[in-house]
Amino acid sequence: MTLDEYFLIGETVTLGSHKFEPDEIKAFARKYDPQVFHVDEEAAKKSVLGGLCASGWHTAATWMKYNLEKRMETEGVRWTGPGPQPEFGPSPGFRNLKWLKPVHAGETVTFTRTALAHRPLAGRPGWSLLTLRSEGFDSTGDKVIEFDSAVLVKVE
Repeated sequence: MTLDEYFLIGETVTLGSHKFEPDEIKAFARKYDPQVFHVDEEAAKKSVLGGLCASGWHTAATWMKYNLEKRMETEGVRWTGPGPQPEFGPSPGFRNLKWLKPVHAGETVTFTRTALAHRPLAGRPGWSLLTLRSEGFDSTGDKVIEFDSAVLVKVE
């Protein structure tokens, strides 16, 4: 079996939607990115971003949460695809991260992933590297985040 039989290159999968609430934004920011426009609603109104908004890292971490939840939906479910069920391994990372628009408090972002390509790994027989375009869109359809990610997948 090849990855072409499991993942359709160019197919976009909707991972889910998330509403970024003020308390959640501030709690994340206090721990990981304590910028004034992430932790203080009044000061954020006077900032260059014009209001309380989620850290870009918060947006990226939320994409990862929804991506993992989508993958976990299939765990424990009887595999009906071609050949053996694919096994997901670690991710070697991401590149081309772009935070394109602030995600303000109260905004809902819909997260997606699109399979871009795959290639076998010569040093790991049976394993391939699957690359993905990872994106998030606000309620107006504007893209707020994008990055290219990758994951190891075994199909034998």
